[in-house]
Amino acid sequence: MVSIRLMRFGAKKKPFYRIVAIDSRRPRESKALEYLGYYNPLTNPAKVEMNYDRVKYWIERGAQPSDTVRSIIARTKKDDKTHSK
Repeated sequence: MVSIRLMRFGAKKKPFYRIVAIDSRRPRESKALEYLGYYNPLTNPAKVEMNYDRVKYWIERGAQPSDTVRSIIARTKKDDKTHSK
């Protein structure tokens, strides 16, 4: 099964994450099927850049987002709606 989850990068105590579509049996740092965006929790507010069309594509084909990615998607979609008014 394909999952949409975070892949950690960055130095010790300075995390930076890529949002990836990857086989759920693969280790966290292995090769991903597709890179969908990134998440930087160290900025205030946290910076998220994501290709929503590709996320939607993978979810339609059965990919399961992790709990963290699901909350990031929900939070950024809500922020996009408030900024567009």
